[in-house]
Amino acid sequence: MRGGRGVVFSGEALKCPLSVCVLWNDVMAHLYRAVSAAYGRRISVRFTSSGMTLDSISRAAVDRIIRVDHAGEYGANRIYAGQMAVLGRTSVGPVIQKMWDQEKDHLKKFNELMVAFRVRPTILMPFWNVVGFALGAGTALLGKEGAMACTVAVEESIAHHYNNQIRMLMEKEPEKYTELLQVIRKFRDEELEHHDIGLEHDAQLAPAYTVLKSLIQAGCSAAIYLSERF
Repeated sequence: MRGGRGVVFSGEALKCPLSVCVLWNDVMAHLYRAVSAAYGRRISVRFTSSGMTLDSISRAAVDRIIRVDHAGEYGANRIYAGQMAVLGRTSVGPVIQKMWDQEKDHLKKFNELMVAFRVRPTILMPFWNVVGFALGAGTALLGKEGAMACTVAVEESIAHHYNNQIRMLMEKEPEKYTELLQVIRKFRDEELEHHDIGLEHDAQLAPAYTVLKSLIQAGCSAAIYLSERF
């Protein structure tokens, strides 16, 4: 359950030992307070100025959007971290670093939005931490082409997901979600740029490119589904 000033999860709801849940609650509460101290005041002013307040929006829709997008951008950061660990000192390192820097900005923005609208993060964050890095490093071990194939697959999935969110918000009351729509559109466009960069750097020459891309995108779809709900 969500408390008034932080994030609380019950041991029964999570189906985990009480000691583990208590530790998780403490960690998430500390994170929430730390990010709130850094960003909370500035963001609440920015969004209430456009009418996007907690009272005027569909909380269920915004909760799911911000939670899953935060998880996606976090996962993308971990993928690029894994790629840089393997290819950071090669000729393609600066290309990966530039894309990673943009993903860091995306994650920072969703960290801010989570505080502004009091959205809890997905409980699967520790899992995406490990899986994202492993995916990035594993595909990078296939060479530059493997890393770029991963980029193409992931960024195409994220852009498609962002397009679905844009359509959903436009079907509601788009004037209430103006700034959120601007954020999503901007990030969607940057993800598509990363997709094109991957193709320009020989993604399609990766071993078993079509199979690799399909497997990664299936994983992305599962990650989106789970992160929206848990």
